Amino acid sequence: MDTRKLLKDNAIWLVFVFMVAIFTVYNPNFIKPSNLMNIARQVAVYGIASVGMTFVILISGIDLSIGAIITFVNIICAYLMVNLGVNMWVAVIISITAATLIGVLNGFMVSTVGIPALIATFAAQTVFDGLSYIISGGMPISGFDKTFNLFGKWTVGIVPISAIIMIVCFAAGAFILNKTYFGRYFYAIGGNEEAAKLSGIQVSKIKYLIYALSGFFAGLAGIVMLSRTGSAQNTAGLGYEFDVITCVVLGGVSVKGGIGKISGVIAGVLIIGSLTNGMILMDVNSYTQKVIKGLVLAIAVGIDCLSNRNKLA
Repeated sequence: MDTRKLLKDNAIWLVFVFMVAIFTVYNPNFIKPSNLMNIARQVAVYGIASVGMTFVILISGIDLSIGAIITFVNIICAYLMVNLGVNMWVAVIISITAATLIGVLNGFMVSTVGIPALIATFAAQTVFDGLSYIISGGMPISGFDKTFNLFGKWTVGIVPISAIIMIVCFAAGAFILNKTYFGRYFYAIGGNEEAAKLSGIQVSKIKYLIYALSGFFAGLAGIVMLSRTGSAQNTAGLGYEFDVITCVVLGGVSVKGGIGKISGVIAGVLIIGSLTNGMILMDVNSYTQKVIKGLVLAIAVGIDCLSNRNKLA
């Protein structure tokens, strides 16, 4: 096998290993099992939501409503359980269904109405952020049954259940992309939408499916977050779309569409999670963390754009 190609294909994992080594040298506590499991809990929300975002970016789309969906699910699920006394499992199902329907709404605006994805999902973000505030009255909602800790705090051995849910989501995402016709359609639409239409692919329906899946995974991420924090805040998902997009693009999914794999996204999620955790151990303040994450996203997108330009040259 060509060594150069091997290094190129696994560059993102080499970056991850290098980062882990740097943080471990600076603070040996970074590599302790307890901290690694803490990182797994922290990245679970990003990881779960990134699966849906991967599908969206693969078709050269964008979903800015993910953070708002996470918040909305937090508020709806908590409100149902605490204020209305709804059974935990029923509340979870209703909340994730609502998240999926928000995705369908995004699909309708993008595919049927023809609104650019950036504007359509930003509009959804604004609407559901507002609804979350109206439903909660701007106040946190807490006081769930301890059984609800299952999704965010319980473990199997030392492995958090939230991390197991994330792994299952990654496996499902990889299966969809690699083993189903739908996955092939995602790549085809992202590569050349017009050619995909001419080949008989029902592009409109596929976009509905993709945005619905994005809503579903964001909803599931919201449930995990709510379980971990134990309190529904009307700002719970604020800015999460940025971190999720960073994970996906850093993992090698091209913003131009048609290129990317779940394995790369996993590496992107681990890098962002390790970077955040490492900076906290180094006492880096939150504003500096935002600067660094912004630079990481800009560099990742810049490399992707330069790579696409070189392919066309």
